Amino acid sequence: MTAVPARPRIGLSANLADPDPDRPFYPPFTLTYAEESMAALFTTHGALVYMVTVPVDSPAAPSVAEIVDDLDGLVLTGGADVAPDSYGQQPREPQWAGQARRDAYELALVRQALAVGVPVLGICRGHQLLNVALGGTLLQDIATQTSSPVVHRHQQHYHRNRHHIEVVADSSLAAIAPADRRASVNSIHHQAIDALAPGLVVEAVCPDDGIIEAVRLEGCSQGSQPWAVGVQWHPEFDAPAAADGGLPADHLDVTPLVHEFLATARHRQEMRHG
Repeated sequence: MTAVPARPRIGLSANLADPDPDRPFYPPFTLTYAEESMAALFTTHGALVYMVTVPVDSPAAPSVAEIVDDLDGLVLTGGADVAPDSYGQQPREPQWAGQARRDAYELALVRQALAVGVPVLGICRGHQLLNVALGGTLLQDIATQTSSPVVHRHQQHYHRNRHHIEVVADSSLAAIAPADRRASVNSIHHQAIDALAPGLVVEAVCPDDGIIEAVRLEGCSQGSQPWAVGVQWHPEFDAPAAADGGLPADHLDVTPLVHEFLATARHRQEMRHG
């Protein structure tokens, strides 16, 4: 009888919602949550998905090393701004102060994951955080710090706001891009990578303003340790189950990238458990 392979254990970094007196539920408390389509992006392909919560201050609580050791893959999810303090700057505006508490926990997670060979996939904020974790910096606000003609974030259109990316020739991402290497992606961000971190290579840019849209750890490929990729858009919102308004014919299908991430997670799982 053939043994059924174990499912890879994928940890999603948690979103935090600060206390809000106007919120109708749990107004005085911090909420920890994950968006449903983010989990579905990986469970659809057979993974076990868990939300990784912010560590508590208790002698009995698991350490970051213990948390990461229990995972076969780590996903850095979207959400609030990365705090400028986390990359050595001051907020240019109060509303861009971000969530330093979340940054600290995610930076610890990603650095530990890369140190021990757990593959990391960064999505939107996670793409930016991966860059910060490796020593890069961010643009705090594209609209005021660049002359970009592109609207990268539209509050009303939200995940239906789109623009094109151009995939770098001969990059790993080029293998799944259209023949002309241009494709449509959703765009829900006002921050972006500024100084690229050492060790990362650019895999896609916005052709109209040069904003970095995808990065990869230099030299990594399926099964590599370490393995890390970041994408500025939200692939979970373009998955068939979440694409409520339909998708343009030229949208970039990142299913092969999800498969690469999960295959690398399975490889780590096999190395750990034989």
